[in-house]
Amino acid sequence: MTWITPITLEDEMVQLAPLEPSHEADLKEATEDGELWKLWYTLVPSAEEMEGEIKKRMAQQEAGSMLPFTVIDRKSGRAVGMTTYMNIDQTGRRVEIGSTWYAKSVQRTGLNTRCKKLLLTHAFEELGCNAVEFRTHFHNRKSRRAIERLGAKLDGILRNHMIAKDGTLRDTCVYSIIAGEWPAVKSNLTYMIEEQS
Repeated sequence: MTWITPITLEDEMVQLAPLEPSHEADLKEATEDGELWKLWYTLVPSAEEMEGEIKKRMAQQEAGSMLPFTVIDRKSGRAVGMTTYMNIDQTGRRVEIGSTWYAKSVQRTGLNTRCKKLLLTHAFEELGCNAVEFRTHFHNRKSRRAIERLGAKLDGILRNHMIAKDGTLRDTCVYSIIAGEWPAVKSNLTYMIEEQS
């Protein structure tokens, strides 16, 4: 039996729906909002790459290494980004939340906080995770600040960990939240959402 299976997670503002090909048109529009694929320090698909990205994520889901979600803004009913559970380790009861991006127009609106609370709640309270991990490029300061605001702690930096799309070597910052920290992190996320509302 697969430990992590497709599920829809939602609150009053956002829905995390299992990724499917029917989301492609909205996701193309979302990635063009801010020309996100031009950011050198992250991997966001362009509109032309979206079909292939969806197929790749769905193939990884089929292989059991990823559970991809489409981020849907419940106010507009439109897809505004993607996120995933990835690097799924059933034996160690660990997952990474990653491969996340949002249309520029919904960044800094509280949507990311809500998405992370939904994903973390499911990971710790339903899946029984021991730890949830986040990874980002050393130079992606915006992402690092967002991860730290969630309450994740820096585990370390993997030097020359990956080759970036522009050919440079990426140092990857690895963060995590462990099960014992989850109650305090959850309280903080709830407070942050209330403050953002």
